[in-house]
Amino acid sequence: MAPLDAIVIIVAGLAAGTINTVVGSGTLITFPTLLFLGYPPVAANISNSLGLSFSGLTAAQGARDEMTAVWPVVRLMLPLQLLGSALGAGLLLVLPPEAFTAIVPVLIVIAALLVIFGRRINGWIGAHHADAPLTGGRRIGLLVGALFTGMYGGYFGAAQGVLLIGLLSALTGLSLLRINVVKNILAPAANFLAALVFLIVAWHQVRWAVAGLLAIGALGGGWLGARIGRRLSPTLLRVFIVLVSAVAVVKLVWFS
Repeated sequence: MAPLDAIVIIVAGLAAGTINTVVGSGTLITFPTLLFLGYPPVAANISNSLGLSFSGLTAAQGARDEMTAVWPVVRLMLPLQLLGSALGAGLLLVLPPEAFTAIVPVLIVIAALLVIFGRRINGWIGAHHADAPLTGGRRIGLLVGALFTGMYGGYFGAAQGVLLIGLLSALTGLSLLRINVVKNILAPAANFLAALVFLIVAWHQVRWAVAGLLAIGALGGGWLGARIGRRLSPTLLRVFIVLVSAVAVVKLVWFS
């Protein structure tokens, strides 16, 4: 690997780790970068999942003060998030891309709308109190949503964070800061499990140097993003989420 390529991959990992921690969609930086550098799509996707999963280590560490408040939601959603990730990784290996990625722009638009109108939806369903119990339809919605966002993350992962933020905005009374903490645990966990599946089933597709360089950048990005995210106002963060969602849809529809 050329030194310049290595630097480009580390910088892309840093940017993606930061964006993943703040909102999600970091894959929309690293995946096209790896394609531009000449790596095959499946190998790029697998190596990307492995490398970017490391952003969760520093992101979670940076938000450890919020862990007690968000742990009930994490404990509820994490098992199905991991199951969905394993299923999504399997789909990547057996299905043509068109079978799954055709609905990705629609999912991202829905997620962005949930982020915009999440507080109003909370009012309709009685979830506007942070201590409202996760029971009934809200609990089922979170479980089903965890499964399907995990599948999406295991298959491709771009804007998985946006989907999780939209889901949590609509179905929990958590602040956007705490929603981001939950997302920064669930999304990297899904990426890491998908990477483990790839290591077992398609280890020959992993580009170890690429994954290692992405991991270096992602670790720094997770640390940086955790600090940036805590300083953004909820309104500014929502605006940023919608802008990232719009860029993601444009890129996936017109430049894929």
